[in-house]
Amino acid sequence: MIIIPARLASTRFPGKITADVLGLPMVIRCAKNVSSVDDVVVACDDESVKELCTSYGIKAVITSKEHNSGTDRINEAVKLLGLSDGEIIVNVQADEPFLEKEVVAAVKELVKNERNSFKMASCYKSIDKHMAENPNMVKVITDKDGYAIYFSRSIIPYDRDGGFYDYNGHLGIYGFDVISLREFCALGSSRLENIEKLEQLRAIEAGYKIKMAKVETKSFGIDTPEDLAEALAVFGEKSE
Repeated sequence: MIIIPARLASTRFPGKITADVLGLPMVIRCAKNVSSVDDVVVACDDESVKELCTSYGIKAVITSKEHNSGTDRINEAVKLLGLSDGEIIVNVQADEPFLEKEVVAAVKELVKNERNSFKMASCYKSIDKHMAENPNMVKVITDKDGYAIYFSRSIIPYDRDGGFYDYNGHLGIYGFDVISLREFCALGSSRLENIEKLEQLRAIEAGYKIKMAKVETKSFGIDTPEDLAEALAVFGEKSE
């Protein structure tokens, strides 16, 4: 199942998830975009968003306004939906209405094939050094088996001698099975998570493995009205 955490409040872009994206509210465009991969549920924190989803035939559940992360919101939604421990959950952000379906399917497949008892997966794309220097672009380094070693807003690895350009930009898409999702949320926030403001570090600091896939994507999160204008310029014509 794909669960889309949808918080109505947004500091940089008020009402972001209901902004018009090619004739549909952003959260609806996002849900419909990935609906061919799996069943979709929107985990929202406002009755108006639930009503909006229902009007478009999208299932939605109301969750607490107090959650600090989308993953915690999804965990509550899983409880409300009564999903079984083995169900695979993919967290897709409500502000990526043009995310390629193949990316979502790749994360789901990683969880399905994970042999460790803790099943968590995500993905990354290749980025250039200029993008790697942007703290808003989270970087990840992986081990030889494709598991994350560390995530950071800082540029990693640090290129002491110069000439390194193979940087990986993390995409904020996560897959779990239900029992691992519950275990992750039960950990509570960690020191590294609070320092970098990256919730995935909660798992790394606790010694859990996160399986990573390299993907091809042109999608990006929409945080501001300017981001939306850029996304429409890039994706608008082909999405008509």
